[in-house]
Amino acid sequence: MSTQNPNIQTLPLAGIRVIEFVHMVMGPTCGLVLADLGAEVIKIEPTPEGDNTRRLTGSGAGYWMTYNRNKKSFAVDIKTDEGMAAVRKLIESADVVTENFRPGAMEKLGLGYEQVKAIKPDVIYSSMKGFLPGPYEHRTALDEVVQMMTGLAYMTGPEGRPLRAGASVNDVMGGMFSAISILAALWQRKATGEGQFVQTGLFENSAFLVGQHMMQMATTGKAAAPMPSRLSAWAIYDVFTTQNDEQVFMGVVSDSQWVNFCQAFGFAELGSDPELAKNTQRVHARSRILPLVKERLSQLTKTDVMAMCEKAGLPFSPIQRPQDLFDDPHLNESGGLAHLELENGDEVKVPMLPFEMNGHRFDTRLNVPSLGSHSQELLQEMGYAAGDIDALRGRGIVR
Repeated sequence: MSTQNPNIQTLPLAGIRVIEFVHMVMGPTCGLVLADLGAEVIKIEPTPEGDNTRRLTGSGAGYWMTYNRNKKSFAVDIKTDEGMAAVRKLIESADVVTENFRPGAMEKLGLGYEQVKAIKPDVIYSSMKGFLPGPYEHRTALDEVVQMMTGLAYMTGPEGRPLRAGASVNDVMGGMFSAISILAALWQRKATGEGQFVQTGLFENSAFLVGQHMMQMATTGKAAAPMPSRLSAWAIYDVFTTQNDEQVFMGVVSDSQWVNFCQAFGFAELGSDPELAKNTQRVHARSRILPLVKERLSQLTKTDVMAMCEKAGLPFSPIQRPQDLFDDPHLNESGGLAHLELENGDEVKVPMLPFEMNGHRFDTRLNVPSLGSHSQELLQEMGYAAGDIDALRGRGIVR
């Protein structure tokens, strides 16, 4: 079982200061990765209400709590001279600055790359946008927009009914790729002493995701069909209904797994048929194989099917909902859920970064910040006197 490492000094990015001007998912995900790995991530939030993501409802209600742990909040009105002066002074101490606002927004504020570089010449400046430089770069993008543009939604839905993926896959992966580029730039700075501008695009991220389908066309001459109507690469790679109308996904993706499957589920006649010995043969015989498998599995309970799959070493899964993961035995027993406290005091759990280093996972060190929770601490660090801080707070410039 892995353990969580609470000692900030032993974390990989200890000593790295990141200042983020971000909202929604893409930018906060980048900061989350860096923060969980030990960087000091300071979120700049506007006064008096803070990041609008705090107040999202519906499908966005979980964004704030998911992507903002282990961060500090500096609430400031950067449209005032005093507020901008404080932010610029904070940037002097930064290793990294990140932003994911619309094109031109940061430049208009006086915080574009060249403007920030003038404050901190060796800064790594990460800009997360809808598109990398090119004909589309001034467009506004969303996760759903680029899924439609790249064919990801086409691949997910049935014919004629494009369907976005059920999570913010591009926003999250875009933030991850941004974190990767920042880490590469930090490493390069060790050798050169120079910072740089790095940029990530949602559209390019989604294009990367569908690259496998582009290459299918390139190598076979046939366009990839949407997932619901695709020609599967394997004869058994489906959701099956068991007793009591419960469901299990099961895959048989190699010739050795085929032998194990036939033995486990009592298909001796199929297992001994030389015309089904190879995967390609079985794919062409799906119409023969699947009805037999469906009939056999419909007579078994979901629990029995999963137990038989596990014993035989076959890929399988119950069909679960996201909320089922709160009670998932593997996530809980392996220590894969970080602990957070909601504003009402309730304790909740959320998945950690999906890797460990030297046997350690990366848990919560700082709870998701309340608005301006670290403003005073940071102002004091920058040399502001108590009276000056009180004056800024009294005028609503900081919170």
